Amino acid sequence: MAEELKELKEQAERAAESGLAGVTVTMAILAVLVAAVSLMGHRSHTEELLKQTEATDQWAYYQAKDIRRHTYELFLDETSVFATQSAGDVAKMKEKYGKEVERYASEQKDIEAEAHKAEEEVKTQQRRADRFDLGEVLLEAALVICSITLLTQKRIFWAIGSFLGALGLAIAAAGFLIH
Repeated sequence: MAEELKELKEQAERAAESGLAGVTVTMAILAVLVAAVSLMGHRSHTEELLKQTEATDQWAYYQAKDIRRHTYELFLDETSVFATQSAGDVAKMKEKYGKEVERYASEQKDIEAEAHKAEEEVKTQQRRADRFDLGEVLLEAALVICSITLLTQKRIFWAIGSFLGALGLAIAAAGFLIH
């Protein structure tokens, strides 16, 4: 890192002498933008993972309710098959467990809706992270291309780098618009 800073300082000094100080300012701005967009990309990926975990948890909860519901349904089926001592007690058990089956089925609908909502949030975070990642790549490329200007003294590289930097910034900014 120290060598890179030393090299950038030397390039800046040469640029100031050759009238290319604007290139070094552009490079400094691009470096800050790369860092900021990179940070936003990392945060979006972290949020994506958290939302994926939330969706997975919801589906696991859904499965647990489904297993419980099926257990009660099996119990109801068994009470219909096996002979019991008291028909009144059997009717009460069937009513009790029938209500449990209905309750679990109803709860599963809500859990399923939450799981689907979390999955949609994962997709949103993926799209946002993709924008930040692409913006970061373009900003990094812009920084490298601008630095070629200092080596070659040809301003076309500064123009190309500036264009790529603006494009990368626009794409990264689009990540904030995704909801």
